[in-house]
Amino acid sequence: MNPLPHHAPLRVGLVGYGLAGSVFHAPLVTATEGLVLDTVVTSHPERRAAAAAAHPDAYLAESPDELWDRDLDLVVVASPNKTHVPLATAALEAGVPVVVDKPLAATAAEARGLAALADERGGFLSVFQNRRWDNDFLTLRALLATGELGEVQRFESRFERWRPKLKGGWRESGAPEEIGGLLYDLGSHVVDQALVLFGPAVRVYAEVDVRRPGAEADDDTFVALTHANGVRSHLYMSATAAQLGPRMRVLGSAAGYVKYGLDPQEGALREGLRPTAGQPWGEEPEHCWGQVGSGESPLTGGGRPVPTLPGDYPAYYAAVESALRTNTPPPVTAHEAARCLEVLEAAHQSSREGVTVTLPPRP
Repeated sequence: MNPLPHHAPLRVGLVGYGLAGSVFHAPLVTATEGLVLDTVVTSHPERRAAAAAAHPDAYLAESPDELWDRDLDLVVVASPNKTHVPLATAALEAGVPVVVDKPLAATAAEARGLAALADERGGFLSVFQNRRWDNDFLTLRALLATGELGEVQRFESRFERWRPKLKGGWRESGAPEEIGGLLYDLGSHVVDQALVLFGPAVRVYAEVDVRRPGAEADDDTFVALTHANGVRSHLYMSATAAQLGPRMRVLGSAAGYVKYGLDPQEGALREGLRPTAGQPWGEEPEHCWGQVGSGESPLTGGGRPVPTLPGDYPAYYAAVESALRTNTPPPVTAHEAARCLEVLEAAHQSSREGVTVTLPPRP
């Protein structure tokens, strides 16, 4: 792919204006210097009205087929999971750079196929793994860099919610083509984070359960990874957690790190707040900070509060804009997404067969 010019904003087309498109992608694109939201694709009447109100200068398209004649510099795919592969393929074949919301595909093989197509055509393909810019994740990476925890032995990560009633929609569908369920939804985040922090997994064990009456897709899931370096990751995803555990609990040979509560950026975006240059963003109050240290008290634990670094979702699209201008690698690659999907597939196999799955070594 040839680098794009520096003198004009890059024109972005967004496919989908549901939760992902309206809460995450559209606001972050419009907040990024050098990007302009040119087109929004949605056929849903209420979503078209919402997009028109929020982005009056954007062209509203009924179908993705309208994108390829609009001379766009980037297409963002934020439509349902089953559309990710065909739309990414269409963008790459049209020579248009593309960002795809997670999960990139249903299988690692499909993700590698897209990566190969991008490599073959010199195209740009990135996956929106925004949780790499969560405040707790950034703080933990900083702690690991200083060695304060010593040698990490176990990483616990939870995305737990209390949603005893079904909401409906494709995310809760049990139809395989919908790629629904928490393993592919929240699991795409926690597995990606574990692989970024501690490297490739060599073994996968999982319990993928359907708990709520009438539910079709997994809503209470646990995945255990053994990484090549010996670290064990215990990852929890649940919509049925009546009591929430810590968001992260990391145990090392010298100290541990415990952090409760979710990064505030999603909540801020849902409330209509927007990142603005020079203004605070992604910060949380001191009472939400995690603790680092050691101790044996069953009530208070041990350690000291550690300031949580600000979350930074805007950094993703800033990195995309820079990569397009300079013809450099994207912030999250399709090859990384394929490695994550390999773990998710192994988790399904582990739960289905009641076995621990050994993964083949990957370069």
